[in-house]
Amino acid sequence: MPELPEVETVKRGLETLVLGKTIESIEILWPRIIENDTSEFQTILHQQTIESISRRGKFLIFHLTNSDLISHLRMEGKYEFHAKTDEIKKHTHVIFQFSDQTQLRYLDVRKFGRMKVVEKGQALLQKNLASLGPEPTKEEFDLKVFTQQLKKKQKAIKPLLLDQKLVVGLGNIYVDEVLWQAKIHPLQLANTISKTKVIALHQAIIDTLNRAVQAGGTTIRSYVDATGHTGAFQQQLNVYAQTNQPCPRCGSIISKMKVAGRGTHYCPVCQKEV
Repeated sequence: MPELPEVETVKRGLETLVLGKTIESIEILWPRIIENDTSEFQTILHQQTIESISRRGKFLIFHLTNSDLISHLRMEGKYEFHAKTDEIKKHTHVIFQFSDQTQLRYLDVRKFGRMKVVEKGQALLQKNLASLGPEPTKEEFDLKVFTQQLKKKQKAIKPLLLDQKLVVGLGNIYVDEVLWQAKIHPLQLANTISKTKVIALHQAIIDTLNRAVQAGGTTIRSYVDATGHTGAFQQQLNVYAQTNQPCPRCGSIISKMKVAGRGTHYCPVCQKEV
C-alpha cells in the first residue's frame, strides 16, 4: 500500500488541488525522504510551477517548469492540501509552500517514502522507472508478450507479479485478487500455467485494477487520497483479508499462507496448484 489504484487516485486528487501553483519555499522536516541534497532540492524547486502530474506504475511525477519531481509513497506516504495557517500534523515531513499561501504537505508514518528532483523530461529514464513493465491497460499490456514472458519463468506466479517487470501496479492486495479471479494458485510455476488461464489472468489484471481505480482504491488501514477521502474497493475484495470466510465463488473457506514473505490469501478449492 499504496498500489497503482491508490496512486492513480492520489494523482487525480492532486490535479484538482495544485496544478498551476508556484513553489515559494520547501520545509524539509525529515531529510531522508529527499534523495537529492536537501539544499539543492529546495533551491532547484524554488519558484517553479506545477504544470502537470502523471503516474508511472506506483510513482507520481510532478512536471514542473524546469524539472521533474518523482515521488514514491511506499507503504504509508500521503499528501494533504492545507492553508498555511492550518496546524501541522504529526508525521508531516515535507511542506511545499505555494505563493498563494496554500501548502502541499507530505506525511508518512513509516518514513519510507522518497522524493527526487531530476531534469525536466528525465523522470522516465531513471533506473527504477525505466525498468518497469507495461501499464495494465488493453493498449499497453500485450497478451502475446505476457504469455511469452511467463513461459520463460520457472518461478511462482505471485512474486513474479509483485516485481513490476511483467506488468506494473500490482501489490499484495491486487495480486491475491487477480489470482483468485483467474483461478490460479499463488505458488503455481509461471511456465506451467495453461494458455486459457494466462488469458484469464491477463484480463483479470486489467479488470481488477480498472475497477479499483474507479472505486478510488482500497483502504485497509490508513490510505486516504489527496482530498482526504478513503477508497471503496475493500467492499469488493474476494480473498484478500478474508481468511476463514467462505469463498464467494465456491463456498470453501479462504486460506492464508506466506509467499515471498507476504501474507497471501487464496481459495484452496478454486485455486488448486497444478
